[in-house]
Amino acid sequence: MSSSLFSRPAWIGIVVCTLLLALLPVLNLAFAPGHSLHVSTYTVALVGKFMCYAMAALALDLVWGYTGILSLGHGLFFALGGYAHGMYLMRAIGRDGVYQSHLPDFMVFLDWKEYPWYWAFTDNFWYCMALVVLVPGVLAFVFGYFAFRSRIKGVYFSIITQAMTFAFMLLFFRNDTGFGGNNGFTDFKRILGFTIPDAATKATLYLVTLLLLLGSLLLCRWIVSSKLGRVLQAVRDSESRLMFIGYNPLWFKLFVWTLSAVLCGIAGALYVPQVGIINPSEMSPANSIEMVIWAAVGGRGSLLGPIIGAFSVNGLKSWFTAAFPDLWLFALGLLFILVTLFMPQGILGLVKKLRKDREAA
Repeated sequence: MSSSLFSRPAWIGIVVCTLLLALLPVLNLAFAPGHSLHVSTYTVALVGKFMCYAMAALALDLVWGYTGILSLGHGLFFALGGYAHGMYLMRAIGRDGVYQSHLPDFMVFLDWKEYPWYWAFTDNFWYCMALVVLVPGVLAFVFGYFAFRSRIKGVYFSIITQAMTFAFMLLFFRNDTGFGGNNGFTDFKRILGFTIPDAATKATLYLVTLLLLLGSLLLCRWIVSSKLGRVLQAVRDSESRLMFIGYNPLWFKLFVWTLSAVLCGIAGALYVPQVGIINPSEMSPANSIEMVIWAAVGGRGSLLGPIIGAFSVNGLKSWFTAAFPDLWLFALGLLFILVTLFMPQGILGLVKKLRKDREAA
């Protein structure tokens, strides 16, 4: 691990947090329920979900915080990765469904006779993992190429990303498109032959998520610390000046946009077996806006900030929706307003400011 990627205190914090997170499934397996050191299966699943959200927030920060591209459609890439993995999990059920058919229950119910062409070969795990990467990546590349080539940016770019997400959500809600309609994919039973509800399988999924989150953080940090990262920040700060000195921003923006979509798709794929469902509501514009709020609350343009924001906001959401289920959206809006007005650099920026004030005192 290169010390140049993060400061020494940041490395210490990352290592400590990684070890603490890795300890949770160990405590779940090692101690029986009722023991003072036991961590519930619910807590392990909840933190695993938070890590998937953190990975999505990290991917968004790469394009928004460092390149100045505000996307309101990253929920689409998250969901596409989830659907690609979800179909493998549906096919892994075999004939254990309600209708005991080789087809998923929703297809039998809707009188499908065979899999559509786009779900061919999805009984192969590695083929589906390739889809997790390729489907969001190719869509982002094609969309980004035409958008960036046309010099669409700012609020106009944000609006068309949200429109694209909304259009796909409407498509996936249809029962005749082979994506499960309103209910989506659920009732997963096995992954690679292992029973998903087993505590050991859940712990493995959790640890894989943790490792990929850490790997994504290191990859993104390496990118933004390199010459490429300096060019991306120049795109954010003054794209016209960058063009004046001979750079073509198109390919830099397209690279980071596509990479961000791929990371988001991987996060969605990790999310599905741990939560147990994927449906079109994951593509709702509100979900993409929440990702923006996670990055803003934690501190955009810092990579660590969005991870902190994803954990903080979703932890607050878990408590708030249980205590005041009808008021969460109002609280979320208020939180975003307060952060924008009083903590423009987010939680991480506030911590840095307090530390500088203490050192100056």
